[in-house]
Amino acid sequence: MKLFLIVISVFSSLAGYTQASREPLFTSFDGTKIHYDILGEGKPVVLLHGFISNSESWKRAPVRQALANAGFKVVTLDLRGNGLSDKPHAADAYRDNGELKDVMALMKHLGLANYDVVGYSRGAILTAKLLTMDKQVRRAVMGGISVDFSDPNWIRRKNFFEALTKPGSHPELQPAIDYAQKSGADMIVLARLQEFQPVTSRAELAQIKIPVLVVNGDQDKDNGDPQTLVDAIPGSRLVLVPGDHGGAMRTEEFAKAVVGFLKN
Repeated sequence: MKLFLIVISVFSSLAGYTQASREPLFTSFDGTKIHYDILGEGKPVVLLHGFISNSESWKRAPVRQALANAGFKVVTLDLRGNGLSDKPHAADAYRDNGELKDVMALMKHLGLANYDVVGYSRGAILTAKLLTMDKQVRRAVMGGISVDFSDPNWIRRKNFFEALTKPGSHPELQPAIDYAQKSGADMIVLARLQEFQPVTSRAELAQIKIPVLVVNGDQDKDNGDPQTLVDAIPGSRLVLVPGDHGGAMRTEEFAKAVVGFLKN
């Protein structure tokens, strides 16, 4: 843990931003301020971004505008510790599904019930846990992920945590660490996100009763075989779109798959 505490963020949590530029902000259950945006009118859908990322990743992808054009009210947010949201360092800010409590509180604050969820990569991991916590979720899309996150000792999660807290321990992950530093991500927060990443067991996945679509790039094996997630969630189905892990969500095919699923 001492090694964890000496990890220094390259950039301060709000470097370069004024309070006004962070608006709109929502004050969550523990006082953490969460930045969010809304596009479109209609049925509500919330988009959950991945690791070493923020809601800008959705704004650069066709799916956000495609959903708005299809009659959805699209909510994007910077999950706590990311983007323009507050970046607390304390463990208590991330344990016990703090990120998902933010999502639920935000949707309640906005008066948006019976909503859909689209999560990509780590956002899909969060989506799985959200399905066990909030009965307001009607349908879900999980992209760029397999069932491996259901293992509390998932080696990929453990390796990322070690790479962030013990510099040089995992050379194979160094490019991702370098990218995080260059992008201004808070390295202490990133370690917390891996330390307290939600785990949804296979037994819990087997109890999911809402419609679920799994979408994966045809060249993407970063997080394992997506078919294993389909096999774990009753009634779910898999759609493959062009691209690797970083590119699949930015394709028109991804947007078409998500919109088609949620409209039907």
